[in-house]
Amino acid sequence: MKEFIGNGSIKNLQKILSDNNYKNIFLITGKSPLTKENVNKIQKLIKNSSQFFHYNDIAPSPSVEGVKKALDLFNKGIFDLIVAMGGGSALDIGKSVSVFSINKGTIKDFLLKKKKIEKKGTPLVLIPTTAGTGSEATHFAVIFIKKTKYSLASDKYIPADYVIIDPELSYSLPKRVTAYTGMDALSQAIESYWNIYSTIESKRYARKAIKLIMNNLLNAVHNPDKESRYNMAIAANFAGKAINITKTTACHAISYPITSYFNVPHGQAVALTLPSMIVFNSEVNNSDVLDLRGCDYVKETMKELITLIGASTFNEAKEKITEIIKNIGLESKLSKLGIKTQEEIEILIRNGFNPERVKNNPRLLTETQLRKILEEIR
Repeated sequence: MKEFIGNGSIKNLQKILSDNNYKNIFLITGKSPLTKENVNKIQKLIKNSSQFFHYNDIAPSPSVEGVKKALDLFNKGIFDLIVAMGGGSALDIGKSVSVFSINKGTIKDFLLKKKKIEKKGTPLVLIPTTAGTGSEATHFAVIFIKKTKYSLASDKYIPADYVIIDPELSYSLPKRVTAYTGMDALSQAIESYWNIYSTIESKRYARKAIKLIMNNLLNAVHNPDKESRYNMAIAANFAGKAINITKTTACHAISYPITSYFNVPHGQAVALTLPSMIVFNSEVNNSDVLDLRGCDYVKETMKELITLIGASTFNEAKEKITEIIKNIGLESKLSKLGIKTQEEIEILIRNGFNPERVKNNPRLLTETQLRKILEEIR
């Protein structure tokens, strides 16, 4: 993977095309009105292409059906390059189309591990326009089967050939999207830091991301300027590189049914349990520690983490993250998002408590404990 990072780095797309003689471009983006300006920039840079197709029918959560629709249109032409630009959904669709353009079989078979990715897909350029998902840095792509989240994964064959991180492409982001994606990046970085699979490298990336986000998210939401947009774009990439090594933990696992069953944006959904999980993980003991490095290691990691957040106690860290969530205009309670009844809470527990998905968390999370956390933020 080759990265181009910095203001104006979108111009490197022209160099990528000329250096590799790419002529037939399949462009994938979202379809919001705000995307139009960035699409115009792309079209100017690829004006000499022989064949160009723009696909923008992107849903907030990539589905098997959505990937198949994009893939069918891709297969109708003869394209030598895929360019995916936008938020996580557009980038994940791009990665998926690249893989399935070469690796044949049903999408479900790959998601359910019945088939393996064995070949590199069509050359791929990823261009994030939101500072949050980190998808450009990871070797997996999120795809939903109905309301259940799966990950297409391959550290060898999924990563993009080129990544362009141009903070200027995020200048037109509205406050809400900046807030959602910023909290996604912060959650990724924090979850990676306490992850049982953390390494020296992943912690280094997570540490950089946390510091940048804590110092820039409020400005990026309320008073965006060149510096805050740049720092958030870099922070999101660092967070993506961190979870590329570790994956995420309980906060993300619980967030998926909040999004798929109640249409709560992903970054908002992840933010809901983050403050509570800081305190929960700090209370790890020898009987429920999942990290093979031991209870003392986890406790020391959690102390390092709250220092990064700028707090001296775990409850202070919880309050500080909650305050950030409120100050950027997001909700900290499920009821404010329409999740009020016991039946609705049970939907979250039934679909958010999956031992496989919470196993990366440093402390064992039981169904009873999850229920308590959800009641606390109800």
